[in-house]
Amino acid sequence: MRPFPWLTVLTLIPLCAGLGVMRWGVARARLARCVAIGAWAMTLVLVLGLGAAVDLQSGALQAVERYPWVPALGIEYYVGVDGLSWVMLLLTVLVTGMALVAMEGIRERPHLFYGLVLCLMAGLFGTFTALNFVHWFLFWELSLIPAFFLVRLWGGPQRQWAALQFFLFTLAGSVAMLLGFLALFLASGQMNFPELSQWAREGRLWSALEERWGGGNATGGVWATLVFLGVLAGLAVKVPMMPLHTWLPQTYAEAVPPVSMLLTGVMSKMGVYGLVRVLLPVFGEPMRAAGPWLLGLAVWTVVVSACAALVQRDLKRMLAYSSVNHLGYCLLGVFAVAAAGETTGSEVHRAAALNGVVLQMFNHGLTAATLFWCVGLLEARSGGRRGIEDFGGLRAAAPVFCGLMGIAVFASLGLPGLNGFVGEFLIFRGVFPLVPWAAVLAVPGLLVTAVFLLTMMQRVFHGPLRPEWSGWPDLSWRERVGLGVPVALMFVLGVWPQALLQWINPFVVRLLEGLRF
Repeated sequence: MRPFPWLTVLTLIPLCAGLGVMRWGVARARLARCVAIGAWAMTLVLVLGLGAAVDLQSGALQAVERYPWVPALGIEYYVGVDGLSWVMLLLTVLVTGMALVAMEGIRERPHLFYGLVLCLMAGLFGTFTALNFVHWFLFWELSLIPAFFLVRLWGGPQRQWAALQFFLFTLAGSVAMLLGFLALFLASGQMNFPELSQWAREGRLWSALEERWGGGNATGGVWATLVFLGVLAGLAVKVPMMPLHTWLPQTYAEAVPPVSMLLTGVMSKMGVYGLVRVLLPVFGEPMRAAGPWLLGLAVWTVVVSACAALVQRDLKRMLAYSSVNHLGYCLLGVFAVAAAGETTGSEVHRAAALNGVVLQMFNHGLTAATLFWCVGLLEARSGGRRGIEDFGGLRAAAPVFCGLMGIAVFASLGLPGLNGFVGEFLIFRGVFPLVPWAAVLAVPGLLVTAVFLLTMMQRVFHGPLRPEWSGWPDLSWRERVGLGVPVALMFVLGVWPQALLQWINPFVVRLLEGLRF
């Protein structure tokens, strides 16, 4: 008897439900919402059931499904899950659930909106579980299409340009990544990530690349660098790493709150996931050679994005730059591990940094989605206003809302006892012994982050209550429950990070054992 196909079913449920909602939910908006929530609930049960059914603490791939697809081209249907994948699946389910609750105010073509969100969810599931490049790339691109239409059809006044920027930047990065992996396939005949990692670990990958492409005046080292840069570009756009970030602020600002929640909460993690899953194990040697440059870009991303957030007056643009800043710490951790290589006694530091990176991905997704939801509530109650100077004294009128949003703000700035602290602490705990100069240069980003987030709280929550907001309604019971769940998780993961680290650390240990620098 074949084992239950956990990952296939997990991907097909939102995909089929999304296509069905778009096809038959035209005149039945309430039914479309019920179908979307039902499909989401089924995926939640499957993700939790998967975590209980497999041994994630082994660090090895679990629930593997592998079938030939186009054998002549090295294409397989190849999926599996480990601690990294499962944590990302859980984050996808949580943020999508939050977005579904926040979607209640969508009145225009709700069936299409719900259908696209479900298709996006399926694309994310496929991206976080696929182990063959072509299979993974198809889901990578599948997630781009519904995201483009969600911004293009329901966004703000500048939505057309924002959606076009998002699509063109991501597509250009995807083309560069596709060309890079095509070069690897023609040199090695491999498309599966585990096999490519094995070739890299044994030192065969770059010699094969040199033999295949190293003719003329180009050396194998040049080709290895070109392939590495192509794959890095495709992943860096998605993070995004400066200077490939320019699409993000306007896209996040123009998208409606549920879409902004999905973009910052989950889609931005696809790039960091690719860095850990693909770039580090396959391109360890080119990464180490480019280590100082990569670390410089990571520090730039951390510090400059925090400074950019400090001068913003639009709350959504401020949070957009804050998202770049927080994911810059993930870049710092990954690049520090690669730049340091296998120095004596570095195992603990490298493990700390990578554990922090994965935990930061999850924690930032949770807090950033919550903050964008809160800004969406501000915007909905104020008739579309979201400037930092538009409010003041809201704590007196809406204490529950301000309290919950305030907790999310403190989690975002890394207050001890909340989830944001642990990931950043582990990253710096690992990076400082490995590359002290990069850790020191990135510290100002932490300080500037605290300044702009606390300034936002002061301007929005405190001071005299403006007369036009005297009748400001506090959260409804449904909104309190919806926001209360992620806020409760911020406390739980702040005092008990082992709830996730018990699954993450075995993956990190196994990954580090297989790296070659």
